[in-house]
Amino acid sequence: MATPRVPGDEAIELPCGESVSLAQLDMGMREYACSCGERHALVMDVHPPSRFVPEAIVAVLRETVETEDEFGEFGTPHIMGVVLEEFPDGVVAEDVSENGQVGYSMLWLTDFDSRRLHVVVVELLVELMEHAISHSEDSGATSEFEEQMLEFDVEAFVDDYRTAREFESEFDRPA
Repeated sequence: MATPRVPGDEAIELPCGESVSLAQLDMGMREYACSCGERHALVMDVHPPSRFVPEAIVAVLRETVETEDEFGEFGTPHIMGVVLEEFPDGVVAEDVSENGQVGYSMLWLTDFDSRRLHVVVVELLVELMEHAISHSEDSGATSEFEEQMLEFDVEAFVDDYRTAREFESEFDRPA
């Protein structure tokens, strides 16, 4: 017997092989507790990049990273594109722009939980910044950045940032 579904509802296959209905996902969610027993990080294009790093870092990234797509400025879709590139089998990306009932256009679900995704994103953004600074003609800036990165603890940053942002609530605010 067929399972009844809401008209227009889509089922998304997760990296673990299970499926989730779009009707079960809302814009305030950061993780999905799957029937496989794992928690999958959930990101939507409407989530601000400041979900992962402070607004000041987002501003620097937007100023320095040129984008050549329809998004206009560096944002969450670009961050998740880098994650998808790094973990092609661990991320499901879904374009739901044709579904006018969900409130977002892009959806990413990962094989790992939201904290692990946060660590991955920060590590990848640091790599992106290291690459950008390596092209700088200011050797002092390059040296200073490298020194700061030697002291930077990604795990501690993520823990502190997640506490400051109150990720247990769907009403978190930019830091």
